[in-house]
Amino acid sequence: MNFDLTEEQTVWQKTVHDFVAKEVQPKAHDVDVTSEFNWEAARKMGPLGLLGLSIPEAYGGAGVDAISAAIAIEELGWGCGSTALAIAAHNGLGTTPIVAYGSEELKQKWLPLVASGKNKLGALALTEPGAGSDLQGGIVTKAVKDGNEWVINGTKMWCTNASIAEYIITLVRTDASGGSRSLSQILVPTDTPGLTIGPAEKKMGLHGSPTHAVTYQDVRVPLGNLIGEEGKGLQQTLATLDGGRIGIGAISVGLAQAAFEHAVNYARERHAFGKPIADQQAIQWMLADAATEIEVARTMLYKTAWLKENNRPYNKEAAIAKMFATEMAERVTRNAIQIHGGYGYSSEYPVERIYRDARLMTIGEGTSEIQRLVIARHVLASE
Repeated sequence: MNFDLTEEQTVWQKTVHDFVAKEVQPKAHDVDVTSEFNWEAARKMGPLGLLGLSIPEAYGGAGVDAISAAIAIEELGWGCGSTALAIAAHNGLGTTPIVAYGSEELKQKWLPLVASGKNKLGALALTEPGAGSDLQGGIVTKAVKDGNEWVINGTKMWCTNASIAEYIITLVRTDASGGSRSLSQILVPTDTPGLTIGPAEKKMGLHGSPTHAVTYQDVRVPLGNLIGEEGKGLQQTLATLDGGRIGIGAISVGLAQAAFEHAVNYARERHAFGKPIADQQAIQWMLADAATEIEVARTMLYKTAWLKENNRPYNKEAAIAKMFATEMAERVTRNAIQIHGGYGYSSEYPVERIYRDARLMTIGEGTSEIQRLVIARHVLASE
């Protein structure tokens, strides 16, 4: 087995890291305080390929491999959790369904638009007031055919990027009888009459990644805005979420890496009892645990991305990587605050923001509990 990055991946990693260090990380504090998305950096991401990680070059994207995509999202997570989540959601959720299942017309119309950096991003709306983890049974937002149009009615919750999106891929019920073939994905432009995006949610962290409720009241879009086959929405969504879990895992590794670096630097600089606190065994153990867990999470993440890139099944591995990386990030960021002591609780130091940003990761795109269910099903189904 070869654990080395290719030369191309190594160059890509440095390119993205340097960009994030210059354009993203220095503005992370202001993004958190103002709750404003970092459009200035996002505009520059288009030419770099960061807004079209999975979009083929023919449609204006970078079309990088799955490991390179994970590297990019990890570097963004290292720089700013808010920016990373918005860009990961755009790439993993907002464009992937079109790339994988969309018609040629949809690909040509929308992918170059959102990959360029000159326009808004993509979004995916799944969760509803009464449906979070239970997509198959809980979705009540419906779409019915009326002539050559879909008419959509319902409400979605926790839609990342809604206010900064050109369109929202919406999971709807197209067959009232229910079942696994009753859901479909439909692309809804955000300027469509009847579509209302609610105020940004006030969250614990990730303030610069806008999250909204979205209401559909007699929203009409062409029948051609159906993504993939009618009735295949659940299967398409679950496959999309597998890839999205790599993205959330990558953000988590990046957040943990950033908190770890801050903790190491502080431990070297802070003196107590006549010597650096880095000389204290209690501090050393926390740093050692963090270094170990970050390395393990990154290795698991890259393996999962490798499986995806080589068209191998990776549902179980995606769940393992997402669960471990997100829970690891919570532990590492918590201990980074502990190492900082009282200063770690102050907004003057970045570790408190990183901790708040990391807290969502065990919830979004499938809670840790759902990941454990996925893993257990695979374990129990094996001979």
